[in-house]
Amino acid sequence: MLTWVDCLSLAELTADEVRAIAEHEHISEMAAVELGAFLCQDSAGVKHVKAMILDDIAGAIKRGDHVRAATLKLALRHFCQTHPNNPECGKPN
Repeated sequence: MLTWVDCLSLAELTADEVRAIAEHEHISEMAAVELGAFLCQDSAGVKHVKAMILDDIAGAIKRGDHVRAATLKLALRHFCQTHPNNPECGKPN
């Protein structure tokens, strides 16, 4: 049986990155792991994940949830650092 940590490792995503996808798409975290793993297979998908996280950051700022915005910014930074060969990711804002 796979654990949550196993699933994160297989998807090559962190828990915060998965939570951002889940929050953006209004899906469970397990479904977000699957979606994230699928999207990260090509540059268009990586660009889409980056856009999701950026949208979540904007939403958190709009709500005044600066702690969540900071967490998401760190998740975006890590996401871009772990996808350095993908020109669609670029530098985090």
